[in-house]
Amino acid sequence: PVATDVKGEKRFLSTIARRLDTLGAITRGQRQTGGQGLFRPEDNLESPYGRAALRRLYQLVFAGRVEGCSLTRFIEATGLDLTDQDASLKEELPPISTFLNRILALPIALQNLLFDVFEGLMAAQVEAAIEAGVFDVGVETLMAESLVLTNRQTIAVHGRSGAETQLLTILRKDKTRITTLDAAFDYATASQKSRLMINEQSGRSAVKLPATALMQDDGSVLPRVRLLRPTHADVITVEALERSHWRDASSEEFRRAWEAEVASLPELTETTFHIVTGLLLPVWNRLPDEAARVYRLQTDQGERVIGRLVSPASAAVLLEATGVDAPALAPPAAIAAVMQDGAGLVLADGLILKRALVMNRHRLELVGFGDTMVDRLKAQGLVSEIIAWKLRLFVPLGDEASKIVEKILVLYPLLRVAAATRVSS
Repeated sequence: PVATDVKGEKRFLSTIARRLDTLGAITRGQRQTGGQGLFRPEDNLESPYGRAALRRLYQLVFAGRVEGCSLTRFIEATGLDLTDQDASLKEELPPISTFLNRILALPIALQNLLFDVFEGLMAAQVEAAIEAGVFDVGVETLMAESLVLTNRQTIAVHGRSGAETQLLTILRKDKTRITTLDAAFDYATASQKSRLMINEQSGRSAVKLPATALMQDDGSVLPRVRLLRPTHADVITVEALERSHWRDASSEEFRRAWEAEVASLPELTETTFHIVTGLLLPVWNRLPDEAARVYRLQTDQGERVIGRLVSPASAAVLLEATGVDAPALAPPAAIAAVMQDGAGLVLADGLILKRALVMNRHRLELVGFGDTMVDRLKAQGLVSEIIAWKLRLFVPLGDEASKIVEKILVLYPLLRVAAATRVSS
């Protein structure tokens, strides 16, 4: 997509991007498919990030923090009144569609001024979402030189359908993409603000390039630079650069450092990641809320996979939470371990089956439940009692005890057996 330097024209690009998103959502169930990769997330100005940025812009205009556009000038130029009768900022502010339409009627200088602030605020919203791992890009098709399935673990099986939830470990190999020395020099001469740099501590080299400034919530501008390295680029603030070990370098000094780093790079870069695939609903509450990325890929063996990406730490937690590596105990053996040996059975979701001494009699008690779990647990056969003004749940010891424990272990898998000293009775 192409737009002129009249910033208000981006309103037309936004309309196209938004309608293509809607088309993709209706026809293919994923809005990103409508644009076929032609548009960037920031092209749709009417997205949640755009609406959040506009509200922040209104607040800055109201506070008089937009240089060159006072509140009075904004209201007179756009016809959008931002204040209540008591001169406070309205709760219901004009929607973004109205704002974009009014922008088109402004003098070019004013519309560019307001749009620059708006775009800076929106870029900050998008960048913050990406850094926090909550930016929604839909299903990502993963491409690499090699994708090898190295491990497969079944972590849950649906009782009725037999559908499985699996944790896959994938070895990914990517060709190392290197910026050549000639390309680095081309970047360095493309702008008067570019500089050749050396890190005094690591001996690494980089090309300092201009980068877009970051508009903060209070309206202040945070200047930033981009450091181009042989395999990647980092965007940092000017203040962080000044505090670092980076310094200007001569062409020869830069050349030696750049060539030395390029020579040390491997041809292929290997990384390992984990994907949860199959029936996700049984383990959805055990998946991390952050970085909810969905990958589509095809392994070197020809297997097609689609699923949630999880970090190594989250994968380890998931394996423990689903009891994959836990010991297998039949219900009678589980009851004997608790009642005879005094052990505690640590179950999923923080539940523990343990022996409790109540009125000089040992009973099989379930602890660690929340208020929302009580009805479900009682439906499995547990009985509730109020003891010392506290609700407690017990497994009746009798002919039905094994069946009740079996139901509990299906709903909340056994994670580990704790020694008697670990669980008080």
